[in-house]
Amino acid sequence: MSSAGRVRVMVVDDHPGLRCVLKDVLEASGRVEVVGLARDGEDAVRTVQELRPEVIVMDLVMPRKDGVEACREIMELLPDTRVLMLTASADIDAVVVAIAAGAAGYIQKFSPPQELVEAVLDVAEGHLRVPDVAAREVYAMIRGGRDPVPCEASDKLTALERETLTLFASGLSYIQISEVRGSSATAIQNTLDCIQDKLGLKTRQELAIWAVKNGLLDRAEQGG
Repeated sequence: MSSAGRVRVMVVDDHPGLRCVLKDVLEASGRVEVVGLARDGEDAVRTVQELRPEVIVMDLVMPRKDGVEACREIMELLPDTRVLMLTASADIDAVVVAIAAGAAGYIQKFSPPQELVEAVLDVAEGHLRVPDVAAREVYAMIRGGRDPVPCEASDKLTALERETLTLFASGLSYIQISEVRGSSATAIQNTLDCIQDKLGLKTRQELAIWAVKNGLLDRAEQGG
C-alpha cells in the first residue's frame, strides 16, 4: 500500500472520460490512490512494472490489446497484482476467459461508486470478486460440467491448432505455450493469428470465448 495506507490502483480504459470518472470515484473514497492511467492493454503492460499497482481496474474490450491478453502478460510480470475486469455485461463466457487469464474478479461498468470501491478493496485483500450465480457457472464450465457446444468450424482446425487454442483459452501466455509446444512465442502468436483467420474472429478475446463455447476446455479437462 501507499504511505497513507491506501490501495495503489491503475485504471485501464480506452475511453478518456471514463478513465477520469473511475479515477475520481476511487480517490474520493479516501482508501484508494490511483497511481496511473492507461488507454489500452499495451499501455498498461508497458507501464505496470514502473507503477507497480496492487490492483488494476481494466476494461475487458479495448483496441490494440484487450483486457484478457493484457491480464495474461501482467500476471507474468507482476503475479501478485490483482486485476479487476470491467465488463459491459455479465456474459459468462467472457468472465470464464478473464478468470482463466488470471483476473481476480469482474464488475459491470457503471456500477454504483461504492460497489466499485468495495470490489477494489476486496480483490486487494485477496478475495475473488465473482457473484455467486456467475461463480457457479464459471466453475461448472471449467470442470467440464457443461456439455460442449458442437461446432463444425472446429473441423477447420488441425490438431496442433486445437491444442494451441486450448492452452491459450486455459490462461497460458505465449511464452508458456511455447514451452509446452517446444517452439517460439512468435510461432505461437502466428498460429493463433491463423486460427483467428480460419474462424473469422477479430480479437484474441473472441478467440478464447469461442474455445470456451465450443467445449475445448471441457474436453481438455476430461482428457479428450
